Amino acid sequence: MEVNEVLLPGVGLRYEFVNADGDRIGIVARRSGDVELVAYRGDDPDECEPLFRLTADEADAVAEILGAPRIAERFADLTREVPGLAAGQITVPAASPHAGQPLAHTRARTRTGASIVAIVRGEHVIASPTPAEVLHPGDVLVVIGTDTGIASVRDLISQG
Repeated sequence: MEVNEVLLPGVGLRYEFVNADGDRIGIVARRSGDVELVAYRGDDPDECEPLFRLTADEADAVAEILGAPRIAERFADLTREVPGLAAGQITVPAASPHAGQPLAHTRARTRTGASIVAIVRGEHVIASPTPAEVLHPGDVLVVIGTDTGIASVRDLISQG
């Protein structure tokens, strides 16, 4: 799918694409963080009909909802393309010695060779978490590595 980006001076950016049904859709990302979705009429490519507007917080929530499954799909696709690479999900138990500690405390990549590439916390996804990101009980860690490396991260998170 091709997405065209158009600078709107003083307003923000407009992204346009044609969906599978042939509808021309626009997303106006305003400098304020608000987002407006519009649909273009077939008979006049310059005239659009506003569909709805989202506040910055609402747009962030929608992006996270749509982004979480896409992140998982992309990692799944990657693991199919690269022999020996796997993706796993590990839940941080309440009794974990790493709960309440920064991600760096685990030293997971150094100790196991596997990388924690995202943290799913409730409905929020923290992609590419920094070493300072504090782990919470119930967090789901998305891990990329070998099957052995992922199992080692699971043991590390559970037992220390």
